[in-house]
Amino acid sequence: MQGMAQPIFSEDNTLLDGGIDLNMEQGMAEHLKDIILLTAILQVLGCASTYFWYLWLLAPGRALYLLWVNILGPWFTAESPTNPDVSEKKQKRQERRQMKKLQ
Repeated sequence: MQGMAQPIFSEDNTLLDGGIDLNMEQGMAEHLKDIILLTAILQVLGCASTYFWYLWLLAPGRALYLLWVNILGPWFTAESPTNPDVSEKKQKRQERRQMKKLQ
């Protein structure tokens, strides 16, 4: 984690990469901390029973949850982009058709 936070400088001392903010919420460092904590807790609990190792399935479960919430869910439920000019044209065309039917 220390390597993630280290800034990278070029040969002429200009900043190329500022590193990752380890305290940023919903950042990569937060997810890495969660995995480290889960591993440490499971190692302690694994001493009591081997069945606690099944809790490692929480890690891919959380990854799938984050994938759905941040990427797939909004993509599947997004409204199709509508062009207001096209809808106005369709509306005028329908009005003309109705007027022809009435005459």
